[in-house]
Amino acid sequence: MRAVDAWAIEEQGVPSLDLMERAGIGLARAVVSTARPGPVRVVVGKGNNGGDGLVVARLLREEGRQADVIAPAPLDGLKGDAAANLECLPGAPPEPFEPGCLDGSGAVVDALLGTGFSGEPREPVAGAIAAINAQDAPVVACDVPSGVNASTGEVAGQAVRASVTATFHAPKVGLYVAPGVFLAGRVETVEIGIPRGAPAPSVAGLISERVLAGYPSRGGDGSKFTSGTVVVAGGARGLTGAPTMAALAAQRAGAGYVQVAVPAPAQAVLGLRLLEAMTRGLPDEDGGHTPAGVEELVRMAERAGAVVLGPGLGRTDAAAGFAREAAQALEVPLLIDADGLNAHAGRLESLRSRAAPTVLTPHAGELGRLIDRTPEEVSAHRLACAREAAQRSGAIVLLKGHDTIVAAPEGPTAVSSEGTPALATAGTGDVLSGLIGALLAKGVGPFEAAALGTLAHVRAGVAAAELRGVDHVIAGDVIDALPAGLAM
Repeated sequence: MRAVDAWAIEEQGVPSLDLMERAGIGLARAVVSTARPGPVRVVVGKGNNGGDGLVVARLLREEGRQADVIAPAPLDGLKGDAAANLECLPGAPPEPFEPGCLDGSGAVVDALLGTGFSGEPREPVAGAIAAINAQDAPVVACDVPSGVNASTGEVAGQAVRASVTATFHAPKVGLYVAPGVFLAGRVETVEIGIPRGAPAPSVAGLISERVLAGYPSRGGDGSKFTSGTVVVAGGARGLTGAPTMAALAAQRAGAGYVQVAVPAPAQAVLGLRLLEAMTRGLPDEDGGHTPAGVEELVRMAERAGAVVLGPGLGRTDAAAGFAREAAQALEVPLLIDADGLNAHAGRLESLRSRAAPTVLTPHAGELGRLIDRTPEEVSAHRLACAREAAQRSGAIVLLKGHDTIVAAPEGPTAVSSEGTPALATAGTGDVLSGLIGALLAKGVGPFEAAALGTLAHVRAGVAAAELRGVDHVIAGDVIDALPAGLAM
């Protein structure tokens, strides 16, 4: 946005005051559509966000609405466009922030801190944020909720909980990455008059339904092998559900041929569960995988387009050794999930030696083990941690969550624009692994496969919830809904 603003103002000759005016108009519309009866309280800071808030107050007053301007800090230091809008504010001047000044509001406008903010809010702004959160009127945030880092979604201290965020020109990354995504409320993008040809985002973008066009349908002259062959390697005695889910998801996602490599004692169970897949029992140690099975897995993968490694693997030393040796020996695209990831804790850099593409699909706890962070640290710095893991491993890293993040070692990061609580149930991570494994086997690039799989997985979860209800979805329902998730 800094680049866009500079381009519009300096190269295209758009007056900056016009941009602020249009931002205020869009913000005022969001306020009017959200407010309940009662005065609107516009809480302003000393930067351009405060200027946007002053435009809102002027517009509302000109329409005869009660709009009180409240400033936690004196505004005598305002400069530029914000100062110009203070000068033309009709009616009462801004009031100092006092206890109880927000009581009885019809709506509160958060115009304290903008997109340039990072770190922890200091007083008196921190106290104003706390007061905004303590009252019960709807809150409309100007561009980004105050206290949220617009570039990362990180929150270091107090942050506004908005009902609606009116963001200018284009969505900001921090409105879609946790914890920012949970504070932004409904995001409305406001057009502020930026001419066509503005600098495009290059660091991050939202996953849109356009990615669905990359799904390769089966051709009329194809076969089960040209439709994509997936090998799922995992399972152990008593841990047969995860590889089953991954294999079924790969089949439902369009893979023409699926093989499942499990320890020999688990083969009979998998054979009964998977009627359309081939199962093979590998050497075992106490019912789990052992490095002695890697050679056979490599032979199975010779005709495969992708291998999914880790579902139900278990955490024995032998199983971890199997996962690490398999990752180095396999020469096809590889997705590593679950205990396949845990096997690489402290050894993430070893994956850089792989010649074929690698996709890692951790949740916060697994990613923390990979990069030696606590789950709490990962949750607080999701974007940075995903990028760090991608750079260290040389792999595509898909950090699962409501705000699923797909990070590449170099290049842009993709962020899921939506999530659903229907996926918060056991086995749905295995469904995602099988789905992306099928896409890799069909020849979709690793970054694109991870982004496409993320979107299709969410859409399948939504479709399953419409049929079963959010609280009643199980992983099998999501598998059955994958065709709807992949449909254009």
